[in-house]
Amino acid sequence: MSARRTTQIFCASTLYGAVTLAAALDSGAFAPADRRILLVTNNAAVPETTPALDEAEGFERLRGRFDSVLSWNETISPLHPAGWTPRASDLPLLQRHLRKLWDLRDDRVELALESLQVTPALAIAQLLPDAPVTVYADGLMSYGPTRNKIDPLIGGRVGRLLHLDLVPGLAPLLLAEFGAVPEPVPTEAFTKVVEELAGPPAGPAEEGPALLLGQYLAALNLLTPAEEEELHLRMVRGAIARGHRRLVFKPHPTAPDAWSRSLVEAAEELGAALTVEDRPVLAEVLYRELRPALVVGCFSTALLTAATFYGVPVARVGTRALLERLTPFQNSNRIPLTVVDAVVPPLEAEGDDTAVGTEELNDLVAAVGFAMQPKIRPELREPAVRHLSGPLAERTRHHFTRRRLTVLNLPGGLPIPRHPKVRRLARRALRLRKALKK
Repeated sequence: MSARRTTQIFCASTLYGAVTLAAALDSGAFAPADRRILLVTNNAAVPETTPALDEAEGFERLRGRFDSVLSWNETISPLHPAGWTPRASDLPLLQRHLRKLWDLRDDRVELALESLQVTPALAIAQLLPDAPVTVYADGLMSYGPTRNKIDPLIGGRVGRLLHLDLVPGLAPLLLAEFGAVPEPVPTEAFTKVVEELAGPPAGPAEEGPALLLGQYLAALNLLTPAEEEELHLRMVRGAIARGHRRLVFKPHPTAPDAWSRSLVEAAEELGAALTVEDRPVLAEVLYRELRPALVVGCFSTALLTAATFYGVPVARVGTRALLERLTPFQNSNRIPLTVVDAVVPPLEAEGDDTAVGTEELNDLVAAVGFAMQPKIRPELREPAVRHLSGPLAERTRHHFTRRRLTVLNLPGGLPIPRHPKVRRLARRALRLRKALKK
């Protein structure tokens, strides 16, 4: 009787994710397998008009690490990857269909998935129910708590969390409730894969430009288009105020062209030259090619790769305002905002600019994580109380809302009345206030 084949399926929706997987493979994070499949998912609102990652510039240099490349979009066409999950009654039929379609036969399957909290990763895990799962996180969200309660039959299959070590010493919270073991992808392996995608680096004689990173936060309803355009203008003005006369703006691929034009005009008025990098390349590729003197952004993961992986000076803009208006409190962008606000210096002076130490940062992230998901991570209450009662409480109070602290009975919240009638009146007043704000 022949031994069962082992097939590893790696799911990726972005080139950044594919680079992270390639680095993990190169560093031996995955055991040898008989077959390795890269399953590409295109989660764009209109996938038909947006190239998938296997069509991106440089992907062919990564392709050799996989035996085949399959498309999840084609597998479930005409359904959209971000909106489809299989019905429970259809699972046995679809599971058999998928094994036949992908020639999995009776293979022992292992999965490497992105965010297990949402589709398509959740759907893929349901369709391959016997496969052990490795979750890999390619950004700052790995430091935050799991955003939704996950079925223990799926969450219990997660053995480890692969992540980039963006903030050395900071422990990821993601999926820890299932005992997933955090395992950093070696920085050297990641930067080596980036080298494969990059062109020749700039010469050492001339100082590099200031690189400005756009995120298109308006598309996430975090800012209005006008507010985001003003955020970019602040980046331009702040970089020029620091003495930079050559600027490069890397817009989000789907951001309006008009924003780039207004930045070029604003820079010219201030005596600087701004060029727009319109190639769909990773920011890390530009770090190698341009050797920037400064990287400016809001709360992009690329700020931390610049500082930690490439030693480039970084600065943030707009994190305080976003922390104040981010709703609901459980919004998964909160931890990336918290981390960047705590460890990246501001472009414009704003009081105490000293970065938070590693131990204090772990307590801060734990406190924010508990406030976001107290039912999923109740054990984080102790570090939350410790932080909110400690010496950094006032300096980091902008990471919390008074209402959230009050509801969770945490230090810094309002005293909770004990009489039932008074508490009912207080709840009614809060509901009325919320209704008036709508």
